[in-house]
Amino acid sequence: MSFEIIATAANYIQFTDLGVGPVALDLGFFQLRWYSLAYLVGILLGYGFLLKLLARPGAPMSRDHADDIILYATLGIILGGRTGYILFYQPSILQNPLDVFKLWEGGMSFHGGALGIIFALWLLARKYKISFLRVCDYLACCVPFGLFFGRLANFVNDELWGRVTDVPWAIVFPNGGDLPRHPSQLYEAGLEGLLMAAIMWPLFWKTDARYKPGFLCGMAAVIYGLSRFTIEFFREPDQQLQWLVEASGLSMGQWLTTPMILIGLFLLFTAGPRRQRNSAA
Repeated sequence: MSFEIIATAANYIQFTDLGVGPVALDLGFFQLRWYSLAYLVGILLGYGFLLKLLARPGAPMSRDHADDIILYATLGIILGGRTGYILFYQPSILQNPLDVFKLWEGGMSFHGGALGIIFALWLLARKYKISFLRVCDYLACCVPFGLFFGRLANFVNDELWGRVTDVPWAIVFPNGGDLPRHPSQLYEAGLEGLLMAAIMWPLFWKTDARYKPGFLCGMAAVIYGLSRFTIEFFREPDQQLQWLVEASGLSMGQWLTTPMILIGLFLLFTAGPRRQRNSAA
């Protein structure tokens, strides 16, 4: 089968024919990369959406809190995401310390970013004495923006592509060799971004889920966790972590996602009783 794929690789979609690349705007003296733009757009859209959520009755915080939340969350995403990537996926970056700051080249871990945001929101909730879980619930509804645009940025950045395949929509990525591969970045954009939004937003707007502390962030964790766990079977494992797949049958992404699913399920199943104990909810 592999020989057949090699022989027919030219018949598949060529990434170079799509007219996309890592640079969104090149002025010669300045380059704006899609990767950076994705984070910027995701944060701005998330902030605007958060303000709409806070306009609904029963919000656990004020507009002033929202301004601080975006600052705290942004720092959590960047610091946690980069630190997580280095620790979980690419410790060799520390051999060249300046490479730590090359965020425009990619290399951000969602799990690290999630931990960074959680810690940042805990600090904020403690500072203002507001409900930590309810703050997480509201911010969880804004997460699909960042995930969707982030995965699209991975696609145009020609990174995190999928395993070799012969499906009709396979793409030959320059950085992935001469073989057609699953466009797993687009799978993730669809499941982690669009699907999460399609589930989370009706839950917020059409039900009383936002009054159950931990329910919405638990749901987001389960949706992301199951989506990521599934897509990892189509995504090419990081070369330096291939040993983990061979030894355990699961990738680093799947190992990191498993506790996220379990924690999400716990939050979902305990959300109802938690509301009864929290008169402010």
